[in-house]
Amino acid sequence: MRAELLTALREADGYVSGQDLCEKFGVSRTAIWKGINQLKEAGYEIEAVQNKGYRLVTVPDTLSENELKSIRRTEWIGEEIFYFPVIDSTNTKAKQLAEEGYPAGTLVVAEQQDAGRGRRGRSWESPRGSGIFMTLMLKPDIRPDNASMLTLVAALAVAAAIRKCTGRPAGIKWPNDIVMNGKKVCGILTEMSAQVDYVNHVVIGIGINVHNESFPEEIAHMATSLYLETGEHQNRAVLIEEVWEQFEHYYEIFLETEDLSGLAKEYEAHLVNMHQIVKVLDPKEPFEGKAMGITARGELMVDTWESRRLVSAGEVSVRGVYGYV
Repeated sequence: MRAELLTALREADGYVSGQDLCEKFGVSRTAIWKGINQLKEAGYEIEAVQNKGYRLVTVPDTLSENELKSIRRTEWIGEEIFYFPVIDSTNTKAKQLAEEGYPAGTLVVAEQQDAGRGRRGRSWESPRGSGIFMTLMLKPDIRPDNASMLTLVAALAVAAAIRKCTGRPAGIKWPNDIVMNGKKVCGILTEMSAQVDYVNHVVIGIGINVHNESFPEEIAHMATSLYLETGEHQNRAVLIEEVWEQFEHYYEIFLETEDLSGLAKEYEAHLVNMHQIVKVLDPKEPFEGKAMGITARGELMVDTWESRRLVSAGEVSVRGVYGYV
């Protein structure tokens, strides 16, 4: 009942009486009192005034299941939410839940990951209390060869959510790194289970650096956090909710055509590589050229001195000629 109680306190214009809460939830005043005290123990500041009732004063930066459910405004994402203080990998757990029959939209959130992963098998640092580590599980009725584009859809959603919550610019380094001031603030890892012509499930893992005040020397030149960029601490639960509201919007547009034709212009408007000279680190044949946007399938168009080449995401990385961007 704690999530529902939180929602009621949030929605109240000022104080909400204990009697109103009793009637709303069909429980005793003692049950309401216990629920309020449990919320206080979890870090919520709740004011209680005789003959007025209860008022929510401040909210802690917590990623509990109760907190995430109490602010949920999405249509279908997050109907099932799993929260873990520590987990090996949210992607791994989301894949397990998919195989166990949980519905599309199931969300896995962790305070810390012991075995977080990035693209191309790289590890992703996931220290406790510093960031957002979450995975969305989907079961889309699309062709398997169209699933990789969901990574770009997710990038659009995260960048839009960061801009809305911080009021600061956030761009995309193709295909799916979110960048602020030339440094990476978020990584996205999409994985799929599929048959030849059928998608079993897709999981989209997102890691956002939120409260980090510093990074190890070896990555400090290319990594940043929302705190380092804004000087302010963001509420992580609010940002999570905003990411998935934005994702539902972009995902609906994607499903209309099963490609990025309806999203390419907006994606390119936030593409930090746009019209920049980039180095394509193709294992077979590295080359340089000018990034000219994306195709309807999410490929990066790169003009070299001799031709236009299309770069597909996967085992290929793109860097700036003189650095990360």
